[in-house]
Amino acid sequence: MPWNIFSPFFKQVEAPARTILLQEGKISKTMYFIEKGCLRTWVNNDGKEITTQFFFEGDSVSSIESFRTNQPSLYSIETIEPCVLQTITQKEFQMIVEQSPDIKKQFEEHLFKRLFQAQQLFFSYLKNSPQQRYEELLAQYPHIVQRVPQHYIASYLGITSVSLSRIRNRR
Repeated sequence: MPWNIFSPFFKQVEAPARTILLQEGKISKTMYFIEKGCLRTWVNNDGKEITTQFFFEGDSVSSIESFRTNQPSLYSIETIEPCVLQTITQKEFQMIVEQSPDIKKQFEEHLFKRLFQAQQLFFSYLKNSPQQRYEELLAQYPHIVQRVPQHYIASYLGITSVSLSRIRNRR
C-alpha cells in the first residue's frame, strides 16, 4: 500500500526498545508506520506474554479492530528495537480513506492480505508440529530469526525457549 498518501499528516516519533505503544484493553487512536525498527503484538495470558505478530520497516501497525470500531484492543503493541515511527491519528486516517475510493480499496486489499496471513498462522498451529512451524517461519520470514530475540520467536511459535533451542540444534 502506498503509505506516502498519508505523509502530510504524519508526525514522527522515536521510541526506544521495549516501549509499549498500545496496551491491551485500551482503545487504539494511532496508526504507526515503521520507518526504522521492529515491533511486535502480544497478548497477556495469565501474566505470560504470547507474541502474535512481528512488524518491520515499511509495515503499518495498529490494533485495526480497535482503531476502526473504538473497542478495546485485544492485544498490546511494543517496540523490540529502537524505532523511528510515522504516526497518524484515527481521525486523519478515516478522513483520507473516506475521501479517496482508491485508497479505501487499497486499504481493504491490505487488510485481506493481513487476514490471509493470520489464517495461515492459525491453521499452522492446528496442523503442524513446532518443528514444522519453525521451518515455515525460516522459509517465509528469515529476517525474523535474524532480528528478533529467541524468546519472542518461541512465544510466537507456541513453544518454550528451551524447545526452540532444541529445534534449532537439530538443523
